[in-house]
Amino acid sequence: MSILSISLLIVIGIILFLIEFLVIPGISVAGIAGFIAITGGIFCGFYFYDAITGTILLLVSVFIMAIMFYLAFKYKTWQKLSLTAKVDGKTGVLEENSIQIGDEGVTVSKLSPIGNALINNKIFEVRSEGDYVNSNIKVLVKHIDGNKIYIETIK
Repeated sequence: MSILSISLLIVIGIILFLIEFLVIPGISVAGIAGFIAITGGIFCGFYFYDAITGTILLLVSVFIMAIMFYLAFKYKTWQKLSLTAKVDGKTGVLEENSIQIGDEGVTVSKLSPIGNALINNKIFEVRSEGDYVNSNIKVLVKHIDGNKIYIETIK
């Protein structure tokens, strides 16, 4: 095996590591194949040539990988590849004046103890205070805590 083919094997391994490092994060086929190619190239250098050639291949490979990691961190590769959008939406926020304490409604699902109720022609997620309430039961809004609506049954 020629030194050119061994060097080519190591270069292919480094390219696969770059693909793994920059494009496909995590441990995948590219990273494993890159590791096998680099270690195989270094092993062939020790096997087909002398210890000096194998050591040179090992040191050059480690040096190139160190430069690759240094440049990736210096030029903030992670920030270019990561998502930076902020999510400022909220879920489950009650519209102002859409429901008030004392409003009446009807359960549309079984509350065990959380379920849905139709109040003011809108469906809300409501909570009973520990009781199970069947569907189609009249309820009264007892209190509101943020986006949590607590009800009690009307007898």
